[in-house]
Amino acid sequence: MEKQIINTTAAPAPIGPYNQAVCVGNLLFVSGQIPLDAATGTLVESGIQDETEKVMENLAAILKEAGMDFSNVVKSSIFLTDMNQFAAVNEIYGKYFTENAPARECVQVAALPKFVRVEISVIAAQ
Repeated sequence: MEKQIINTTAAPAPIGPYNQAVCVGNLLFVSGQIPLDAATGTLVESGIQDETEKVMENLAAILKEAGMDFSNVVKSSIFLTDMNQFAAVNEIYGKYFTENAPARECVQVAALPKFVRVEISVIAAQ
């Protein structure tokens, strides 16, 4: 199967040897997004809810570039550096999945790129 690389300037450029997303068949694999502002290149660090909102906006931009939206998401992975922030992250995350929420896991990790507090990746299907 041929893979199609998906990248958009509406989301942060990759900070390593990877792409924002790869589409194979009807599946879209979106790389983990952190609260990095694509326009300025700066991190959003004004609180976990603002940070989560920026992560979700970045995911939305990549999904849009692929002709999809959050209704296409079938799986998500949330990585937090502090599980005590789960409720605040879940509140923002939940605004994007009002019907038919995807399968998901949420795990606490020791550290994330650029030492952010939240990273989210998704898999979507058409």
